[in-house]
Amino acid sequence: MGVQQYDEIGEAFEGFKSLPLMRYGEVPSFLGMVGDVRGKSVLDLACGTGFYSRELKRRGAADVFGVDISVEMIAAARDIDRRDPLGVRYEVGDVTELPSLERHFDVALGVQCLNYAEDVAAMERMCRNIHRNLVPGGEFFVLAQKPDYRFDCPSLEKYGFRCEPTGEEAGTGPRVRVTALLEPQPISIVATAPRREVYEECLRTAGFSDVEWVPVQVSDAGIREFGADFWADALAKPPLEMLRCRA
Repeated sequence: MGVQQYDEIGEAFEGFKSLPLMRYGEVPSFLGMVGDVRGKSVLDLACGTGFYSRELKRRGAADVFGVDISVEMIAAARDIDRRDPLGVRYEVGDVTELPSLERHFDVALGVQCLNYAEDVAAMERMCRNIHRNLVPGGEFFVLAQKPDYRFDCPSLEKYGFRCEPTGEEAGTGPRVRVTALLEPQPISIVATAPRREVYEECLRTAGFSDVEWVPVQVSDAGIREFGADFWADALAKPPLEMLRCRA
Protein backbone atom coordinates (compact mmCIF):
# COMPACT_ATOMS: atom_id res chain seq x y z
CA MET A 1 0.00 0.00 0.00
CA GLY A 2 2.75 2.47 0.88
CA VAL A 3 5.57 1.93 -1.59
CA GLN A 4 4.34 3.46 -4.85
CA GLN A 5 2.75 6.52 -3.27
CA TYR A 6 6.00 7.34 -1.46
CA ASP A 7 8.16 6.66 -4.51
CA GLU A 8 6.12 9.32 -6.30
CA ILE A 9 6.73 11.91 -3.56
CA GLY A 10 10.52 11.76 -3.21
CA GLU A 11 12.22 14.76 -1.63
CA ALA A 12 8.96 16.75 -1.64
CA PHE A 13 8.22 14.76 1.54
CA GLU A 14 10.58 17.12 3.38
CA GLY A 15 7.90 19.81 3.03
CA PHE A 16 5.62 17.98 5.48
CA LYS A 17 7.81 19.08 8.39
CA SER A 18 7.29 22.76 7.53
CA LEU A 19 3.50 22.62 8.07
CA PRO A 20 2.29 24.08 11.40
CA LEU A 21 1.13 20.81 12.99
CA MET A 22 4.43 19.13 12.17
CA ARG A 23 6.79 22.02 12.88
CA TYR A 24 5.29 23.06 16.20
CA GLY A 25 3.54 19.85 17.31
CA GLU A 26 4.95 16.58 15.98
CA VAL A 27 8.62 17.45 15.67
CA PRO A 28 9.27 19.06 19.08
CA SER A 29 7.01 16.53 20.82
CA PHE A 30 8.66 13.52 19.23
CA LEU A 31 12.21 14.76 19.75
CA GLY A 32 11.32 15.66 23.33
CA MET A 33 9.99 12.15 23.96
CA VAL A 34 13.10 10.52 22.47
CA GLY A 35 15.29 12.73 24.65
CA ASP A 36 19.06 12.64 24.93
CA VAL A 37 20.67 10.38 22.31
CA ARG A 38 24.29 11.46 22.78
CA GLY A 39 26.55 8.47 22.22
CA LYS A 40 23.64 6.16 21.38
CA SER A 41 22.94 4.07 18.30
CA VAL A 42 19.64 4.75 16.52
CA LEU A 43 17.61 2.61 14.10
CA ASP A 44 15.16 4.82 12.15
CA LEU A 45 12.45 2.64 10.56
CA ALA A 46 10.32 4.03 7.73
CA CYS A 47 12.86 6.87 7.81
CA GLY A 48 11.55 8.51 4.63
CA THR A 49 13.95 11.21 3.50
CA GLY A 50 15.83 10.97 6.80
CA PHE A 51 14.49 13.98 8.71
CA TYR A 52 14.68 12.37 12.16
CA SER A 53 17.83 10.43 11.28
CA ARG A 54 19.61 13.71 10.62
CA GLU A 55 18.12 15.47 13.64
CA LEU A 56 19.31 12.76 16.02
CA LYS A 57 22.76 12.62 14.42
CA ARG A 58 23.04 16.38 14.93
CA ARG A 59 22.00 15.86 18.56
CA GLY A 60 24.93 13.58 19.18
CA ALA A 61 23.83 10.05 18.24
CA ALA A 62 26.93 7.97 17.61
CA ASP A 63 25.46 5.85 14.82
CA VAL A 64 22.21 6.31 12.89
CA PHE A 65 20.87 3.76 10.40
CA GLY A 66 17.77 4.63 8.37
CA VAL A 67 15.61 2.01 6.64
CA ASP A 68 12.69 2.65 4.28
CA ILE A 69 10.77 0.49 1.83
CA SER A 70 10.73 3.28 -0.81
CA VAL A 71 13.70 3.37 -3.19
CA GLU A 72 13.00 7.01 -4.01
CA MET A 73 12.83 8.04 -0.34
CA ILE A 74 16.21 6.44 0.36
CA ALA A 75 17.65 8.06 -2.79
CA ALA A 76 16.45 11.45 -1.54
CA ALA A 77 17.88 10.81 1.94
CA ARG A 78 21.27 9.92 0.45
CA ASP A 79 21.20 13.00 -1.78
CA ILE A 80 20.55 15.22 1.24
CA ASP A 81 23.42 13.56 3.11
CA ARG A 82 25.74 14.15 0.17
CA ARG A 83 24.91 17.86 0.24
CA ASP A 84 25.21 18.08 4.03
CA PRO A 85 27.27 15.11 5.18
CA LEU A 86 26.38 13.82 8.63
CA GLY A 87 27.40 10.20 8.23
CA VAL A 88 23.91 8.68 8.44
CA ARG A 89 23.64 5.27 6.76
CA TYR A 90 20.53 4.48 4.71
CA GLU A 91 19.25 1.25 3.16
CA VAL A 92 16.11 0.17 1.32
CA GLY A 93 14.24 -2.39 3.39
CA ASP A 94 10.83 -3.66 4.46
CA VAL A 95 10.30 -3.63 8.24
CA THR A 96 8.09 -6.73 7.95
CA GLU A 97 11.13 -8.57 6.53
CA LEU A 98 13.84 -6.79 8.53
CA PRO A 99 16.67 -9.26 9.27
CA SER A 100 18.93 -9.31 12.29
CA LEU A 101 21.31 -6.43 11.60
CA GLU A 102 25.04 -6.24 12.23
CA ARG A 103 24.49 -4.69 15.64
CA HIS A 104 21.82 -4.12 18.27
CA PHE A 105 20.63 -0.54 18.66
CA ASP A 106 19.93 1.53 21.76
CA VAL A 107 16.96 3.34 20.22
CA ALA A 108 14.47 2.59 17.43
CA LEU A 109 12.09 5.08 15.81
CA GLY A 110 8.83 4.23 14.05
CA VAL A 111 7.33 7.47 12.72
CA GLN A 112 4.27 6.51 10.65
CA CYS A 113 5.64 2.99 10.31
CA LEU A 114 3.51 0.36 12.08
CA ASN A 115 0.35 1.82 10.55
CA TYR A 116 1.41 0.44 7.16
CA ALA A 117 1.04 -3.16 8.32
CA GLU A 118 -1.62 -4.82 6.15
CA ASP A 119 -2.93 -6.93 9.03
CA VAL A 120 -2.26 -7.83 12.66
CA ALA A 121 0.15 -10.63 11.70
CA ALA A 122 2.24 -8.18 9.67
CA MET A 123 2.35 -5.69 12.54
CA GLU A 124 3.45 -8.46 14.91
CA ARG A 125 6.27 -9.35 12.49
CA MET A 126 7.32 -5.71 12.36
CA CYS A 127 7.39 -5.48 16.15
CA ARG A 128 9.34 -8.74 16.53
CA ASN A 129 11.90 -7.63 13.95
CA ILE A 130 12.36 -4.29 15.71
CA HIS A 131 12.60 -5.92 19.14
CA ARG A 132 15.34 -8.36 18.09
CA ASN A 133 17.46 -5.48 16.75
CA LEU A 134 17.42 -3.55 20.04
CA VAL A 135 19.69 -4.05 23.02
CA PRO A 136 17.98 -5.34 26.18
CA GLY A 137 16.24 -2.31 27.67
CA GLY A 138 16.47 -0.42 24.38
CA GLU A 139 13.64 2.00 23.64
CA PHE A 140 11.19 2.09 20.74
CA PHE A 141 9.41 5.36 19.98
CA VAL A 142 6.31 5.49 17.75
CA LEU A 143 4.37 8.34 16.18
CA ALA A 144 1.10 7.70 14.36
CA GLN A 145 -2.43 8.84 13.73
CA LYS A 146 -4.31 8.94 17.02
CA PRO A 147 -6.01 5.51 17.13
CA ASP A 148 -9.45 6.82 18.10
CA TYR A 149 -9.34 10.05 16.10
CA ARG A 150 -12.87 10.84 14.93
CA PHE A 151 -11.99 13.07 11.95
CA ASP A 152 -13.91 15.91 13.60
CA CYS A 153 -11.29 18.60 14.19
CA PRO A 154 -13.14 21.55 12.59
CA SER A 155 -10.03 23.42 11.55
CA LEU A 156 -7.39 20.79 10.79
CA GLU A 157 -6.70 22.47 7.45
CA LYS A 158 -5.34 25.58 9.12
CA TYR A 159 -2.67 23.34 10.65
CA GLY A 160 -1.66 22.19 7.18
CA PHE A 161 -3.58 18.94 6.75
CA ARG A 162 -6.82 17.31 5.71
CA CYS A 163 -7.66 13.87 7.12
CA GLU A 164 -10.61 11.75 6.02
CA PRO A 165 -11.67 8.11 6.23
CA THR A 166 -11.75 6.24 2.92
CA GLY A 167 -14.62 4.01 4.06
CA GLU A 168 -12.42 0.90 3.85
CA GLU A 169 -11.34 -1.26 6.76
CA ALA A 170 -8.03 -3.08 7.07
CA GLY A 171 -7.21 -5.86 9.50
CA THR A 172 -5.74 -3.39 11.99
CA GLY A 173 -8.23 -0.53 11.65
CA PRO A 174 -9.85 1.98 9.25
CA ARG A 175 -8.01 3.28 6.22
CA VAL A 176 -7.52 7.05 6.08
CA ARG A 177 -6.41 9.56 3.47
CA VAL A 178 -4.12 12.29 4.79
CA THR A 179 -3.46 15.29 2.55
CA ALA A 180 -0.59 17.65 3.26
CA LEU A 181 -1.64 21.08 2.00
CA LEU A 182 1.69 21.94 0.42
CA GLU A 183 2.30 24.57 -2.23
CA PRO A 184 2.10 24.40 -5.17
CA GLN A 185 0.71 20.86 -5.05
CA PRO A 186 -0.98 19.10 -2.10
CA ILE A 187 0.21 15.55 -1.44
CA SER A 188 -2.16 12.77 -0.35
CA ILE A 189 -1.20 9.49 1.31
CA VAL A 190 -3.46 6.56 2.18
CA ALA A 191 -2.60 4.63 5.32
CA THR A 192 -4.32 2.77 8.15
CA ALA A 193 -5.21 4.04 11.63
CA PRO A 194 -4.69 0.90 13.72
CA ARG A 195 -6.81 0.44 16.81
CA ARG A 196 -5.15 1.19 20.15
CA GLU A 197 -5.41 -2.40 21.34
CA VAL A 198 -3.75 -3.63 18.13
CA TYR A 199 -0.65 -1.53 18.80
CA GLU A 200 -0.49 -2.61 22.43
CA GLU A 201 -1.05 -6.33 21.80
CA CYS A 202 1.44 -6.51 18.92
CA LEU A 203 4.14 -4.73 20.90
CA ARG A 204 3.65 -6.89 23.98
CA THR A 205 3.51 -10.09 21.92
CA ALA A 206 6.87 -9.11 20.41
CA GLY A 207 8.38 -8.74 23.88
CA PHE A 208 8.10 -5.00 24.51
CA SER A 209 7.14 -3.75 27.97
CA ASP A 210 6.32 -0.42 29.63
CA VAL A 211 4.01 0.48 26.73
CA GLU A 212 2.92 4.08 27.28
CA TRP A 213 0.88 6.49 25.15
CA VAL A 214 2.20 10.06 25.06
CA PRO A 215 0.21 13.08 23.78
CA VAL A 216 1.54 15.49 21.17
CA GLN A 217 1.91 18.99 22.59
CA VAL A 218 2.45 22.38 20.95
CA SER A 219 5.82 24.01 21.50
CA ASP A 220 6.28 27.41 23.09
CA ALA A 221 7.54 28.60 19.71
CA GLY A 222 4.21 27.57 18.16
CA ILE A 223 2.27 29.47 20.79
CA ARG A 224 4.39 32.57 20.19
CA GLU A 225 4.02 32.27 16.41
CA PHE A 226 0.24 31.74 16.21
CA GLY A 227 -1.21 32.36 19.68
CA ALA A 228 -2.87 29.90 22.04
CA ASP A 229 -6.33 30.24 20.47
CA PHE A 230 -5.03 29.03 17.11
CA TRP A 231 -4.08 25.66 18.64
CA ALA A 232 -7.21 25.07 20.72
CA ASP A 233 -8.89 22.71 18.25
CA ALA A 234 -5.76 20.63 17.63
CA LEU A 235 -5.21 20.19 21.37
CA ALA A 236 -8.86 19.37 22.06
CA LYS A 237 -9.07 16.83 19.22
CA PRO A 238 -5.48 15.84 18.42
CA PRO A 239 -5.00 13.88 15.19
CA LEU A 240 -1.61 12.47 16.26
CA GLU A 241 -0.38 10.49 19.25
CA MET A 242 2.92 8.98 20.31
CA LEU A 243 3.88 5.78 22.06
CA ARG A 244 7.00 4.60 23.86
CA CYS A 245 8.03 1.15 25.05
CA ARG A 246 11.08 -0.84 26.09
CA ALA A 247 12.70 -4.01 24.75
